[in-house]
Amino acid sequence: MTHPPVRSEFSPVTLPPESLTARPDPRHFPPRFAWGVATAAYQIEGAAREDGRGASIWDTFSHTPGRVKGGDTGDVACDHYHRLEADLDLIARLGVNAYRFSVAWPRVQPTGRGAVNQKGLDFYSRLVDGLLARGVTPWLTLYHWDLPQALQDAGGWASRDTAHAFGEYAGIVAAGLGDRVRHFITINEPWCAAFLGYGIGIHAPGHTDLAQSYAAAHHLLVGHGLAVQAVRAHAPGAQVGITLNLYEGYPATDTPADRAATRRQDGFQNRWYLDPVYGRGYPQDIVDLLGDASPHAQGLVLPGDRELMGAPTDFLGVNMYSRAVVEDAPGDGWLHSRQVRPEGSEYTGFDWEVAPHSLTDLLLRVQRDYDPPAVYVTENGATYPDTVEADGAVNDEARSRYLQMHVAALQPALDGGAKVGGYFAWSLMDNFEWAEGYEKRFGIVHVDFGTQARTVKASGRWYADFLARTHAGVGA
Repeated sequence: MTHPPVRSEFSPVTLPPESLTARPDPRHFPPRFAWGVATAAYQIEGAAREDGRGASIWDTFSHTPGRVKGGDTGDVACDHYHRLEADLDLIARLGVNAYRFSVAWPRVQPTGRGAVNQKGLDFYSRLVDGLLARGVTPWLTLYHWDLPQALQDAGGWASRDTAHAFGEYAGIVAAGLGDRVRHFITINEPWCAAFLGYGIGIHAPGHTDLAQSYAAAHHLLVGHGLAVQAVRAHAPGAQVGITLNLYEGYPATDTPADRAATRRQDGFQNRWYLDPVYGRGYPQDIVDLLGDASPHAQGLVLPGDRELMGAPTDFLGVNMYSRAVVEDAPGDGWLHSRQVRPEGSEYTGFDWEVAPHSLTDLLLRVQRDYDPPAVYVTENGATYPDTVEADGAVNDEARSRYLQMHVAALQPALDGGAKVGGYFAWSLMDNFEWAEGYEKRFGIVHVDFGTQARTVKASGRWYADFLARTHAGVGA
């Protein structure tokens, strides 16, 4: 089977002004559109040492001095493990019809292999049952970065054995919950797990080795393929896909050099994961640039891996927060390119440019170049320095505008033929934001980490109002 070529031309850098003022029309979306919020286990659950849960690489990393801002850890986080019923009520009050959560691998298998910790699996069974009782569809992510520490001690994702362990774990979860969960995401953002964790060391496990990061990336994708097989075997009626963090690229100037640099950045960020997931193997231009660090040069790509990584899936999850504006930079790392910060744009608390039109471009590009059966925006949101007013309110208008603009950006993507099936705001509540600790807040619900009190922010009220009008078929 032949595939259409990946795009080689990139659009200019200018932001369309209308994209910054667009308002979504609730009547524009299909009736069965998934409207949700998203979280991840280590970021919200807490109860790090309770009911048989084993240690994860994030437990180790966050307890290592200097790794996380403020010395913060996920030991308590949002205490979701103990506040499950109240948090489920909160989700229902927002009016969403879907909730994306992740299962903590060390809560189900404390060492990543062997017997099931039934108390851990029971927690997720209660979560699923509670969602269904409230009319909310569960979307389960099998891996959101909390690798059991015992597996890391044996080599982590740099070892192929971890991929096989992940396939076994996926089968356990699918067998235990697949009678009620109909949407499984294998792995969240393998780029982050591999590059941030093993390449530049700012995420767990904190390694800094380019070759090791590409070994990890390969085994994450092999693990994805094995997990697809496991879900198909143990939950044959369920849908399964993967979530990738993707950034549409734009050249800083309309020159051949910047266009070529943007193509390289796209290969590093996007095509390295999209191509193998859709059966094409790794992009040759990036393989060539990597040289001895590539999985091929390391002898890691085995016969059958291309087919395994490209196992047919039912949907693609897309996490999108900003765009990449790129310029040529000879001698700057192995990519010889760098991202630049356009002047005059709005930026979030992470210094990420607000560029909602790039979500439209990205969804159309993915549909055109890879033709997934369905695409879901599985994360989209923004961090800003929230202020709690004297009355306890959090009037986060900047985040409200961000969500509004990006939901509006779904409409031209749908009109252009992108098979967008849903949108999940990141995140349900403020949480442990990885290496940033509790300093950065993404939630549409404010969390006071001293008291664990939850307060719906203005952004949460906007989202709930929009969803109410969507369900009612009322215009903007």
